[in-house]
Amino acid sequence: MAPTLDAIPPVRSGRRGRPRRRPDKLHADKAYDARVRRQECRERGIRPRIARRGIERSDRLGRHRWVVERSHAWFNRARRLPIRYERRADIYEAFTFLQASLITLHQIERFC
Repeated sequence: MAPTLDAIPPVRSGRRGRPRRRPDKLHADKAYDARVRRQECRERGIRPRIARRGIERSDRLGRHRWVVERSHAWFNRARRLPIRYERRADIYEAFTFLQASLITLHQIERFC
């Protein structure tokens, strides 16, 4: 988790001045419940919000996770994306952009 936290790009807040390097809080599920993970967050000035195993329910901390999982499911509907059949990266990237375009089109149709 430490390399991922260090790779976070600057957060743009729309305010003047230098952009923040890290977010204020990190929300994670029970899989990341370890003292080492919490310490890694605190060393970087990030407040960890990690569900504890056997103590807290994941209802409150996982509220927004379904959005990401839903998006992954939409991408997995394209049969070429979950199992990568293409050897060339540019072709795989083209299929990914095509699926993203189709997802956007379906969302526009839904709201219009």
